[in-house]
Amino acid sequence: MTAIRCTHISGIRDVTPSALGCEECLKSGSVWLHLRICRTCGHVGCCDDSPNRHATKHFHATRHPVIEGYDPPEGWGWCYLDEVMFDLSDRKTPHNGPIPRYY
Repeated sequence: MTAIRCTHISGIRDVTPSALGCEECLKSGSVWLHLRICRTCGHVGCCDDSPNRHATKHFHATRHPVIEGYDPPEGWGWCYLDEVMFDLSDRKTPHNGPIPRYY
């Protein structure tokens, strides 16, 4: 059995986060559960368990394939195209401040 690998790892960049929390949720006043950061452009969006699923919407709009768990920086990556999770612990994107919370 061969392990499935991400064929897009070479495109992962060191990025600057677009916001302290989900960019779109902060603008609309919505809530999120967890954050994801695009490792192509730095867009910060909410996870698929959040009501708006902005990280996945960003992927569908841009086709940027790799996101990172960003709440707090979690050390894992996910490739939407290859549908595989992988370790990013040695390349985590640092968070630039406290994560806003709405409970």
